[in-house]
Amino acid sequence: MNFATSKILGGLGALLIFTGVFLQIPFYGGLPLIGLILVLAALWGLAGHYKDQRIFKNALYGSILGIVGIFAVGLIVIFSSIDFLREIIPSWNGDWTTLPNIRPEDISMKVTWESIFPFLAIIILTIFVLFLVSVAVAYFYRKSLERLADRTDVGIFKTTGTLLLIGAIFTIILVGMVLVWIAMLLLAISFFSMSTKQSSRPTA
Repeated sequence: MNFATSKILGGLGALLIFTGVFLQIPFYGGLPLIGLILVLAALWGLAGHYKDQRIFKNALYGSILGIVGIFAVGLIVIFSSIDFLREIIPSWNGDWTTLPNIRPEDISMKVTWESIFPFLAIIILTIFVLFLVSVAVAYFYRKSLERLADRTDVGIFKTTGTLLLIGAIFTIILVGMVLVWIAMLLLAISFFSMSTKQSSRPTA
């Protein structure tokens, strides 16, 4: 993959992640994923161009960690939710489609704090795990973008990586999500700021 193609894919991918948060269409949830794939493809192409595989590998490690972490946490939440619902709705057979038909009298009045606490503890734990995963993902991406900044002389790549990491740290108080969102816009600007002159920089 040549330099120009990698530049375009990276910019478009970052824009898809940036805009996908707000597009209220049935497919909008898939836009960030498509954007991530395009960004990874761009980093792979640029890693080959500059002969520095750490540009791609760090981003790849972060992406794999994020996907595995989200998948694992999702399974834990689903199974713990099933156990909790069976605790408070003894008549429930595990069929999610029947939940809208549950009547108030079907809900057990014998639910105690001891039965609710394990579920709440799992939810709090999963939130904390997601926080750690997001910080780890941002850390790997920051390393990737710092390598790319050094190779291209586009300093905004390094700024993007730093903002991404700060945003991940502050996701615990939600304001970090805004910083991560802004970082995606900066990432798009970073890719589009690369010039053909920078493509010929020494690769050693």
